[in-house]
Amino acid sequence: MGEDAESPKINHTFLRDYVTEADVISTVEFNQTGDLLATGDKGGRVVIFQRETESKGDSEEVGETGDSGEYNVYSTFQSHEPDFDYLKSLEIEEKINKIRWLSQQNAAHFLLSTNDKTIKLWKVSERDKRPEGYNLKDEEGRLKDISTITSLQVPVLKPTDLMVEVRPRRVFSNGHTYHINSISVNSDGETYLSADDLRINMWHLGITDRSFNIVDIKPANMEDLTEVITAAEFHPHHCHLFVYSSSKGTLRLCDMRASALCDKHTKLFEEPEDPGSRSFFSEIISSVSDVKFSHSGRYLLTRDYLTAKVWDLNMDKGPVETYQVHEYLRSKLCSLYENDCIFDKFECVWNSSDSVIMTGAYNSFFRMFDRETGRGVTLEAWRESSKPRAVLRTRRVYTGGKRRRGDVGVDSLDFTKKILHMAWHPAENIIAIAATNNLYIFQDRVSPDTQGQ
Repeated sequence: MGEDAESPKINHTFLRDYVTEADVISTVEFNQTGDLLATGDKGGRVVIFQRETESKGDSEEVGETGDSGEYNVYSTFQSHEPDFDYLKSLEIEEKINKIRWLSQQNAAHFLLSTNDKTIKLWKVSERDKRPEGYNLKDEEGRLKDISTITSLQVPVLKPTDLMVEVRPRRVFSNGHTYHINSISVNSDGETYLSADDLRINMWHLGITDRSFNIVDIKPANMEDLTEVITAAEFHPHHCHLFVYSSSKGTLRLCDMRASALCDKHTKLFEEPEDPGSRSFFSEIISSVSDVKFSHSGRYLLTRDYLTAKVWDLNMDKGPVETYQVHEYLRSKLCSLYENDCIFDKFECVWNSSDSVIMTGAYNSFFRMFDRETGRGVTLEAWRESSKPRAVLRTRRVYTGGKRRRGDVGVDSLDFTKKILHMAWHPAENIIAIAATNNLYIFQDRVSPDTQGQ
């Protein structure tokens, strides 16, 4: 997958003309089948998109391009409201930090959403029938005068317009002193973890008033604090394993069979630092902003400020693969520190076969890397190419040498347009990209066995 590889084409785009802080998308997540896609924003709202089933007419028009049903808005609801911690005199934002879907057990769907302090479990269900023929209520729902009721009738269900109902089923609160940065559902389908800067808690989905603390790195004296937890995730297949990353660039794999409190890790993954390249920014740019298990469960994908790395669970001496996302920014770390961009937290994702990884950058760019060849491609999510079926063009950042048409100079990059959040369909080459307040859904048109081009 090089710069000349065939680009993915736009499946659908959701654009908003007026940018407000509340509209900025803060998380994107496909469910286990990929038929539903949920986004959360800084205004505390969750929008669920559903993939439309393909009709015969559509399939004839599509032909052999591999196109499929588009995603349309399925449901929108307010997940969190702004709150206030009176004990600490702190405002709690309504921003949705993470969304995670639970495995579907029946016709309904369940998802977890969290802001900085409170996690909520939501039930999403459909209703296409309504009961009619109540004895004590009229058609408007008002109570009847009992003296006028002369006979009893059996209520019946009659077809009605399809309605999507979203109801809160559980509220998990008071489990964290610091801001929640991660939630991850366990493969056992009954528990999940939530992580903040210093602690990781384990919850049972049926118990809301208590959680079990499985990691606590808070020092006795906060002046001795040297690192914080940045992300955590359960292993996709083994319910006793989980990993968490730190601001020092380390990964700790923990086994809950060894100890109830996992302060002592099973494995530590760390890349030795080159003393010759150390600078004031070394620790900041080495902080891991995201960690993801591969679908196979053997590898870990991490993202720090300048690179994406792949780690083998069987090799803890260093990453087995390192990909330069935007190395051209190394000379601009001072200005990026001054405008706080150096603290941006980029996410990273795997494709369905673990052969391609994807992560974001600035100027509405995002990067894909083919693990077999090691080659990468830079693509752009921008409004001018937002028409359905449009082809994404590859982009290149000019850093010297021969300048090609369409190249973007390093000094011309727009650091306000950043791709932080993204998701990859669990089975197909469909990706969702959040660009500020816009959601782009791209689909690859090449054959299914050519993953990630």
